[in-house]
Amino acid sequence: MADFRVPAKQAYDFCKTAFVKMGFSEVDSEKIAKVLNLADVYGIESHGIQRMWRYYTQTKNGSIHIDAKPEIVFETPVSAVIDGHDGMGQLISYNAIELAMEKAKKSGMAIVTIRESNHYGIAGYYTKLAADNGLIALSMTNTEAMMVHTNSKKPVLGTNPIAMAVPADPHPFWFDAATTVVTRGKLELYAKKEKEMPNGWAVDENGQPCTDSKRVLDNIIAKRGGGILPTGGSEEETGSHKGYGFGMMCEIFTAILSGGSTSNHHIRVEGKGAGSCHAFIVINPAAFGDPAEIKAHMSTLMQELRDTAKADGKDVIYVHGDKEAEAEKLSATQGINMKEKTLDELKKIADDLGFECKFDIIG
Repeated sequence: MADFRVPAKQAYDFCKTAFVKMGFSEVDSEKIAKVLNLADVYGIESHGIQRMWRYYTQTKNGSIHIDAKPEIVFETPVSAVIDGHDGMGQLISYNAIELAMEKAKKSGMAIVTIRESNHYGIAGYYTKLAADNGLIALSMTNTEAMMVHTNSKKPVLGTNPIAMAVPADPHPFWFDAATTVVTRGKLELYAKKEKEMPNGWAVDENGQPCTDSKRVLDNIIAKRGGGILPTGGSEEETGSHKGYGFGMMCEIFTAILSGGSTSNHHIRVEGKGAGSCHAFIVINPAAFGDPAEIKAHMSTLMQELRDTAKADGKDVIYVHGDKEAEAEKLSATQGINMKEKTLDELKKIADDLGFECKFDIIG
């Protein structure tokens, strides 16, 4: 039973209960659980409930400070810099996107950056919040150094995802992707399955192609070199400089503007957060005209893309957000995906925190 499905609501309830038991308030536990649950519901298993073991160990060793109080250290009508004081990334980010939305509604657009935070889940969760409120948004975060940039063998930049959401019908344009070929979470899933990765995802400590996910993960943790390739692979001929450049763009908006730690200076020691930095850019469509007309214009473009003549052998053309909308419908009736090793981790968490870990296996 390596892979099976469980009800999404049960996964959400487990996460919420676990965070309450860890010491977070009921309201804060709900916020964190919603971020993880959306990832699973959208089919992004790498950033869903399988991340619970990471969060649990980091709250135990004090790298995530449960009682952290984020602080606005610089602010203007259209911007803010927040020091997260090593708190839970989802909570700091939830407050930050709400602040950015509030400023954008008043001033047309806003940028809020964060330093001294931790992993904040899927970048697209926060852009979805904005799109649900009729706003356009970008979200990005730097991470621990994992990207082996063009011609190097030692990572300096992180996987540095960038997300964007734009209101549209029948659902928003929703794009969320790492600036590397894959995320660390995807490597973790392959390691759990003891399965070889596809060639072209990562390199070893010598900068040579490597399909052993455990070896690459161990190298990242031990800082021995090697890691994940930028979008475009290892050579400029295949566009590696583009993923490298997108990773730099993310680093500028997150770490440079906030005065925080760049990816290569993130640390993981007991009692100290990862040093993660985030950025949220929110645009009020009303700053450019009638929001309803802009939304309709966007919807038309998305439909025109879907209706384009299909390549031989292809049955459907997706626009960013379509697959997630399909996954959400599937999750409502068939649950979310889970791996046996993830279930084992959840049972350990529940045992340690003193509550029952019970899931109905759907199939």
